[in-house]
Amino acid sequence: MPLDRLEALDPAPEEVVTAELVADDDVLVKAFALGPGAELDPHEHGDSTNVFHVLDGTVTVIQGDSAEDIEAPGVVHHDRGVRHGARNETDEVATFTASLCPLPGSG
Repeated sequence: MPLDRLEALDPAPEEVVTAELVADDDVLVKAFALGPGAELDPHEHGDSTNVFHVLDGTVTVIQGDSAEDIEAPGVVHHDRGVRHGARNETDEVATFTASLCPLPGSG
């Protein structure tokens, strides 16, 4: 999906819509659109670094035991093994990408 088509991701309230933008042997880039009140549950990647790029709106990024509102444009780096997630506490859709590298099991 080209980046200029991200606006096609149109989630309902409390819905998370995703699309793969890049997937190859050592990197995955996914787009996430969070409707108002939606949450991407906290999780971790033990063998991979994850970077969020907030493209539109405000995303509340969970990292470990803390949470921070990140407005577009914004970047958040999650070290390997750090629990992270995201939620939308606003009344508008929030969009971000997540880049995962290397893919678990690659290399």
